Amino acid sequence: MRFIDAHKQVFGVEPVCRVLTEHGWKIAPSTYYAARSRPASARAVHDEQLKAEITRVWRENFGVYGAEKVWLELNRQGVTVARCTVARLMRELGLQGARRGRKVRTTIRGKDGHRAGDLLNRDFTAPAPNRRWVADFTYVATWAGIVYVAFVVDIYSRAMVGWSAASHKRAKLVLDALQMALWRRDRSGHPAGPGLIHHSDAGSQGGFNWSSQHLDHGGVRWDAAGSSCRSRRRVHAGSGQRIGRCARRCVHLAGRSRLVRCNGSSGG
Repeated sequence: MRFIDAHKQVFGVEPVCRVLTEHGWKIAPSTYYAARSRPASARAVHDEQLKAEITRVWRENFGVYGAEKVWLELNRQGVTVARCTVARLMRELGLQGARRGRKVRTTIRGKDGHRAGDLLNRDFTAPAPNRRWVADFTYVATWAGIVYVAFVVDIYSRAMVGWSAASHKRAKLVLDALQMALWRRDRSGHPAGPGLIHHSDAGSQGGFNWSSQHLDHGGVRWDAAGSSCRSRRRVHAGSGQRIGRCARRCVHLAGRSRLVRCNGSSGG
């Protein structure tokens, strides 16, 4: 119904219904007109009345009340309503309460605007293990504070091959997850060889993305025994250091190295 309402001024009701029917959404123009002329249901009328009361209470309290407090206030005023109903109607109205603390952002685009090419070309399939890995990191709110978790997933098996957790989101967080993935695959007897693509998104973490772009030549080389990465420049945002932009070469702790090719642009 909403789709027809949005396009009927341009195409007309009958053509829109015909196209929808051809694409599997069977609806007759008479059905549309009958639905539009049908009187609103008792629930719809009640919801509209509740929306007016919810908006009034929310505005009277300076827009800081969430669903819980709006529900309690309505019941105190004699408006009997379920909490889930208040939450549903507030979502429809686009109303929400104030939240303590700052909003956590895990992806912020770099100021320089540089981003690596998409080596996967949006093809998230792999013919065999250790051919294509995808990586990201998120956060979990705990009583002790925010914990950031980075992970690396093998596209072929959807197995999480590496992960790391920390109270910060510096370069070490994501680099540790990649290093763990290489170590675990080597320990299991299926080491990652040349040609492996490591795919991640493009944000302020682009520093990490750039550090590990084409690791097979001139980029970061991972050592089987471990390696450390020198930070050439870090992007500062807020109170903490974000993912760092690493140098073209890393310090090798042993002669044996693992070659990985990384991709830092998911386009999503």
